[in-house]
Formats: sequence, C-alpha cells, structure tokens
Amino acid sequence: MSKNLLLIFTRNPELGKAKTRLAKTVGDETALEIYKFLLQKTRDVSLQVNADKAVYYSVKVRENDIWDAKIYQKHQQFGENLGIRMLNAFKNGFDLGYEKVMIIGSDLYNLSSENIDNAFLQLDNNDVVIGPAEDGGYYLLGMNALQEKVFKNKSWGTETVRKDTLLDLKNKKVKLLAFKNDIDVYEDIIDIPEIMSKFINVK
Repeated sequence: MSKNLLLIFTRNPELGKAKTRLAKTVGDETALEIYKFLLQKTRDVSLQVNADKAVYYSVKVRENDIWDAKIYQKHQQFGENLGIRMLNAFKNGFDLGYEKVMIIGSDLYNLSSENIDNAFLQLDNNDVVIGPAEDGGYYLLGMNALQEKVFKNKSWGTETVRKDTLLDLKNKKVKLLAFKNDIDVYEDIIDIPEIMSKFINVK
C-alpha cells in the first residue's frame, strides 16, 4: 500500500447527463463522446501516478468499465452535495491509513501525471495543495490531514469556491499550483485542436 491516495470523482457517462452546458452548443451525443474521451485521458494520466487510486462514481459503481478493479478501488459518492461527497471520500482515505489524499476531477484536458506527482511532493512542506481552475474553483485538492472546513458552506459550481476555500485555510500552509481550465462549455474546447478535429470536425 502506498502512503498516497489519488481520488478521482466521475460522473457515469450517460446521454443527456454528461457535460450539459457543453451539450447546449455541440449536442448531447457529441458532449457525451467528449466526456468519454476526457475520462479515458484522466485514466491514462492517473495510471502513471505514483499513488494508490480510487474512483468515486456519481451514481453507481460499474464493474466492467475503463477503470480496472485490480488498480482502482471503486466506491460510490455519498452525501447531499459535492462538498459532503468529497469530505466522505477524503475521510475514508485517511481512515484507511493514507498520509496524503488528493482529489482530481475527470474533465481536464491538460492535467499530467507529473502535475499530480508534484502535487503529492508539495505536501511534504505544505498542509494543503490546490490546483486553481480558471472558473474560480479548483481542479485538484490535496492534504496531509483532514481539513473538514473546506468541504462545508460553499456555493459549489460557482466562481467563489476557491476564494472561500482559501479563507478557510488562512492559518494553514497552502501551495497553489498552475492555473488550468476544466472543460464545461464550448469556449473551453475551441483552443484544443485534438478535441476540435476529433469531435467537431474542425481542422
């Protein structure tokens, strides 16, 4: 068992439920295909990370999917909002004896395994590490002890999440990583040639 645990939160890829804001521009089917592509990219990146790994499903645990059960612990998210679901996942990780627990989403195009390994290293000298997303949230959150406060009293999905999180951590040592962009709307993909050529047929 590694001392590090990487949590990956995913939505079950279902038509009409994946990337709904992106779907308003590209349609449900294309949005679903883009999300499946991002899921596979997240899996490929996470496989290279030097940590144990756990996938947390939004709806129900899938047995035969892209996440190999021999590599990924599989759980269902539970809790009344995103914060509580993340809190429960972090708490589970620390209760199992992990010393550093980190979460990433599954909708980033430009997150690398080196980024994640570096974030784990930063926890040697910091209490918390945050990967700031350009929309005001974060794409990565890691800690070496449970900081319950950061998961509570937030307006999840809004531009105030990171600011409010940093206020909760003002007495802690926090390392901010480079800004990256989640893929939520059409504007988030237009500068990514691979996605545009593969799914939107724009060369």
